[in-house]
Amino acid sequence: MSSKTSKDHLKFAESVALIAMMMSLAALSIDAVLPALPTIGSELGVKHENTNQLVISLLFLGMSVGQIIYGPLSDAIGRKPAIYTGFAIFITGTLLSLFATCFTMMLTGRILQGLGAASTRIVSIAIVRDRYEGQKMARVMSFVMTIFILIPILAPALGQLMLTISGWRLIFALFLSLSLFTLVWFSLRLPETLNKEKRHPFTVGRIFSAVQEILGIRQALAYTIVSGLVFGSFLGYLNSSQQILQMQYELGEKFPLYFGILAVAFGAATLMNSKLVMLFNMQKLVLHAMQVFVILSAIFLVIALTQNGHPPLWSFILYLMLLFFAIGILFGNLNALAMEPLGHIAGIGASTIGSISTFTALVIGTIIGQSYNGTILPLSTSFLVLGALSLGVMRWENRKR
Repeated sequence: MSSKTSKDHLKFAESVALIAMMMSLAALSIDAVLPALPTIGSELGVKHENTNQLVISLLFLGMSVGQIIYGPLSDAIGRKPAIYTGFAIFITGTLLSLFATCFTMMLTGRILQGLGAASTRIVSIAIVRDRYEGQKMARVMSFVMTIFILIPILAPALGQLMLTISGWRLIFALFLSLSLFTLVWFSLRLPETLNKEKRHPFTVGRIFSAVQEILGIRQALAYTIVSGLVFGSFLGYLNSSQQILQMQYELGEKFPLYFGILAVAFGAATLMNSKLVMLFNMQKLVLHAMQVFVILSAIFLVIALTQNGHPPLWSFILYLMLLFFAIGILFGNLNALAMEPLGHIAGIGASTIGSISTFTALVIGTIIGQSYNGTILPLSTSFLVLGALSLGVMRWENRKR
């Protein structure tokens, strides 16, 4: 292999690793904190266990606001300044959470973490789009998503390890160290990818115009709503997973293991989806996945009701694995279907869809989490109701088609 080819491979591998690292900051900031929620709440004076969930859900509030801003901002000032802005906000939020002396200070830090992490998530995709196209872009995103999928599997175990070694503040010290390391790596190794002649001025009107266009296109609107409903059901699980698995089912320090097992099902579906979309029509694939989602949820809700909201652990894990496989298929395609008619405003369209669906999910997921009553009934009921609503929206969109 020639020296030039070797260097090209090194640059490609480094680019993939860097992009994956930047995109993973948000996922790591969510999943690594899960095992520490009771300790954080106890130390910061929280009286009701469900309130601890806000440490997770309010990060999504920051992300929903950030997503609609960073896309057009990076189109106006360039990718690197937008990323620098996001890192500065994320690091500020991390410091607030790290040194929090009350729960309000913790939540403020988490909102800022979400607002900052939105930049690395949104602008990183724009950087890939700037640098690569066609099959090479698909190859980069495939590698990035493979690494990204590992985060939910490993992050809770990492959080549990930090908690055991030194306490919950070490988790936020880890976020601080990783964000500073990634910021330096990014600033030194990745050039600006958007030339000045290709930039567009940042205006609020441009954002409102994109929102109006999405609301006026039936397909874009329908799949944005469905994406929010499905993501909301998953966020409901994420908010209450620690209480259900670690406390209700008394898994204790085994919680990260079971959380990781469930994340494997989600990751497997995400990877398999790239092959399934080549064999089946995307709309039909999504429709069938949603039908499976609803049927599974209906069957398991009956089982849960007969067990007073506390079915055997093995049955609950099996149900969630099958359900998360269906959700993995849905996540892989709903955004693509929403974006399909928006090719002429792809950048700002992606930001707007992401923001709307994330905010919808935040509201739904918070309601589900705060409804936790020591049983799985609020969660399993929400899966069925949100799945049925999603199916109804999809059938409404398909009738027009």
